[in-house]
Amino acid sequence: MSSLRQQFLQHLAQTSDFPLMLEIKRAEGMYLYGPGGRSYLDLIAGIGVSCLGHRHPRVEQAVKDQLERYWHTLVYGEFVLAPQVELASLLAANLPDPLDSVYFVNSGSEATEGAMKLARRYTGRPEIVAARKAYHGSTQGSASLMEPTTFTQAYFPLLPGVRHLEYNCEWCLQQITEKTAAVIVETVQAEWGVRPPLGDYLQQLRRRCDETGALLILDEVQVGFGRTGALWAFEQYGIVPDILLLAKGMGGGMPIGAFVAPRKIMQSLARDPLLGHITTFGGHPVCCAAALATLQTLLEEPWIEAVPAKAGLFRRLLVHPQILEVRNAGLLMAVELPDFDFVQRVIRHCLANGLITDWFLFNDRCLRIAPPLIITEEQIHWACCLILEGIKLAAQKPENTGK
Repeated sequence: MSSLRQQFLQHLAQTSDFPLMLEIKRAEGMYLYGPGGRSYLDLIAGIGVSCLGHRHPRVEQAVKDQLERYWHTLVYGEFVLAPQVELASLLAANLPDPLDSVYFVNSGSEATEGAMKLARRYTGRPEIVAARKAYHGSTQGSASLMEPTTFTQAYFPLLPGVRHLEYNCEWCLQQITEKTAAVIVETVQAEWGVRPPLGDYLQQLRRRCDETGALLILDEVQVGFGRTGALWAFEQYGIVPDILLLAKGMGGGMPIGAFVAPRKIMQSLARDPLLGHITTFGGHPVCCAAALATLQTLLEEPWIEAVPAKAGLFRRLLVHPQILEVRNAGLLMAVELPDFDFVQRVIRHCLANGLITDWFLFNDRCLRIAPPLIITEEQIHWACCLILEGIKLAAQKPENTGK
């Protein structure tokens, strides 16, 4: 009989020709465990998903409790289900006015798709403006927002009516006009290697949207739920979006996303036509229970307030001549190194020694650091020592790195 790894390669659809091939037996807290019990410190939280670590006790208990009540019942928006209602209510209570209506989906890509439909339906306008070097998902609509087209050109033609501007470019805001249904940007550009907004850029973007009647969509799929040191990253920049996109850390490890808007905007999906946007599994009761427990934990325990100090410790420790720059928005960090090959050698060294790291789609010279918020100072010290060791080895001649 073929091994599990052989079956993985033969029967599981692949996303690249060089998967990491790390076999996982179990996970708990900050660690993933392979065969034989070998541990791996997770420094990327499943790409921002496991904000409270793996199998957080409160989240796990909420899932178990809901499993004993009911699972799927009917498509989202028809039945009154406590996990959905309680989660939506708690989200609304912790978002500024007028963000009070939540549409649950399964992922960040679906949140983007729903927001694009909502903006065009509400405004009656044809155009969407997005930022270059942003990532909003890989489905047909969300992929249409991507520029450059490195990851999308093979799938052309995509959706028409999309224009692009440079993030942090003030004069580029004039591209937003009365034809623009919505502008969609990441509050912090993640896949460009962590690029926060500069100065009052987001305030100027908000004003330009108000002047033209365009809706402002903020994508906080990666930076929401405490990642930047606030529950929502946009809180740190003094603006409120018209539509907010959420996912990843939302479910504490379970698949769930949402787009949130004022009720007067969201209601446009319910009429002309009826059922204009529907989902079968969005807002699954078990996932909503997990998300509710995750949000409650973040609100009640001190993980978010500890983010700045933990990020500062990373920055103080990660000092090396080969590190060109360290950029961060809280515990979303990019460590810029000389080139892609250098980054890959560091990643391989870390993985071989029990540390999981990664890189960025639009900046392959940067090492990604985005651990669960529960990471300890001791774990940060250990991880940074291993990264610096990998950088030292990668700086040597390739034949001396085991490549």
